Amino acid sequence: MLKKRIIPCLDIKDGTTVKGINFEGLINAGNPIDLAKKYENEGADELVFLDITATIEERKTFVELVENIAKELSIPFTVGGGISSIEDVRKLLEAGADKISINSSAVKNPYLISELAKEFGNQCVVVAIDTKIVNGEDWVFVKGGREMTHLKTLEWAKKVEELGAGEILLTSMNSDGTKNGFDLKLTKLISENVNIPVIASGGAGKTEDFEDVFNLTKATGALAASVFHFDEIGIGDLKNNLKNKNINVR
Repeated sequence: MLKKRIIPCLDIKDGTTVKGINFEGLINAGNPIDLAKKYENEGADELVFLDITATIEERKTFVELVENIAKELSIPFTVGGGISSIEDVRKLLEAGADKISINSSAVKNPYLISELAKEFGNQCVVVAIDTKIVNGEDWVFVKGGREMTHLKTLEWAKKVEELGAGEILLTSMNSDGTKNGFDLKLTKLISENVNIPVIASGGAGKTEDFEDVFNLTKATGALAASVFHFDEIGIGDLKNNLKNKNINVR
């Protein structure tokens, strides 16, 4: 059985870490290199870096910043934002990324998932799914949550697994930044219907939220941002607490 992972996330805009609520109202959350060092020292299992405006601004991810962060890390490092080709991925892996995350480009060209998996291995390819409830159903959104697609979340999750994704980063836009807990219904649905690891994202506010997502769904990772950035939850304390509750964390 896969051990559960605690994963801080750096949402990057203009080279700075930011955080919002429901993908809006972004505020400065600190220097990404300093935060990366902090999470490395606190015992995070992985780190995710998402250049959240790269797709909207039609540019590539900040490769130099990725390189500078990677120098501080020994834990797995996933990078996403503006990735649309094998060459983009190669540059990021050379800069120190271990895995890459694609979202809008995968929706636009689903076979990119297969191409990247074939070139770099399934374990390298994370498909990020940003999802929002509209008229009672879960729909996939792209372009930093700005644009709704015609894809239903569960169908898309199954499709990306079939195409070769090694992992899904599942973000509930309804829960994002609210600190009201992960979307357990959504996470349970997706994690029980695919055979690849699912990282739950969006809504972490207290230690119990992590307990719930691991006890009540098949998510193998839980990602959070502001509760870690602003020292509301310490990663070491969180992991000790989960171990005390018999949750098998790394």
